[in-house]
Amino acid sequence: MLRRAFMAAGLAGTVAMGALMAPGAAQAQEFTLRVHQFLPPQGTVPRDFIIPWAERVTEASDGRLNVEVYSAMALGGTPPSLFDQAREGVVDIVWTLPGYTPGRFPISEVFELPFMMTNAEATSRAAWRFFEEYMQEEVGDEIQMIAVHVHGPGHLHLNAPAVETVSDMQGRTVRGPTRIITRMLEAMGASAVGMPVPQVPEALSRNVIDGAVIPWEVTAVLRVPELVDTHTEMGGDRALYTSFFYFAMNREAYEELPEDLRAIIDEHSGIEASAWAGRIQQEGDAPARQAAVDRGNTIVTVEGDALEEWYAMGEQVRAAWVEEMNERGHDGAALLEAAERLIEEETNR
Repeated sequence: MLRRAFMAAGLAGTVAMGALMAPGAAQAQEFTLRVHQFLPPQGTVPRDFIIPWAERVTEASDGRLNVEVYSAMALGGTPPSLFDQAREGVVDIVWTLPGYTPGRFPISEVFELPFMMTNAEATSRAAWRFFEEYMQEEVGDEIQMIAVHVHGPGHLHLNAPAVETVSDMQGRTVRGPTRIITRMLEAMGASAVGMPVPQVPEALSRNVIDGAVIPWEVTAVLRVPELVDTHTEMGGDRALYTSFFYFAMNREAYEELPEDLRAIIDEHSGIEASAWAGRIQQEGDAPARQAAVDRGNTIVTVEGDALEEWYAMGEQVRAAWVEEMNERGHDGAALLEAAERLIEEETNR
């Protein structure tokens, strides 16, 4: 829960190991917000979005808000518990994937369906607009959303042999981050293993999995190019998949802030914050991909007739999601159409 901290900034700096504090003025801190997330601090999102966001909020408040960033689950729990940590007020803000709790946030899954995403910045803008119209009830009244976003194009990263066709996935054991993406892997004929991304390096090194689906940018911090030797990308203008993220605040902690400090949180929330998070993730793809090139790993790009086979697989997954949403009492086709329209609008803006 939000904490008042009537102490000198130097004293407030004595936080637990693993916490990165946004710099503040040498004055009394009135409020402390704790941000909890699952990646190490050198990961793209902590380094280039969460920590800079904390610094901007602290600076804008003239040091009255002291934002502490705790990385790599330093405050305890597991990545799937992060959303409830924010909902219950165990911490003030979290960065997490709703897909880490399978089936709990089905509407958000529309952005994870195969061949939806164009680029991460435009799709993240579309995701915020979609959230405002369709998702607040699903998230619940306990949450004040700061941003929702997606990562850059998701790819296949496996040990040889390289994957070129859908049938090449038959019998492979592959990590997937969320329910929709594991369903996609199963549609390819793979054995899908759901797990949070921090577990991927150990699972690869112990041969628990043959590979994983992740975007390029996170492969560097996870050392994936050292643990696999082939990578498969999709041609065309749509990504094989992406994952959906929440940057979410406990509503009570938000409402306990004075009006002027709530306004600062508001100024650093919404469509621009969402676009920022998506943009920096996709910008991290190129250097991470180059690391795989430099190691001499095989990179396959699926194009032409072979790509049509992947599209057909994607349509099966989409149709199954629409049917399931209909069974849950939602109009699945309308949700899918709305997400596609918003992505198209933001991509062409």
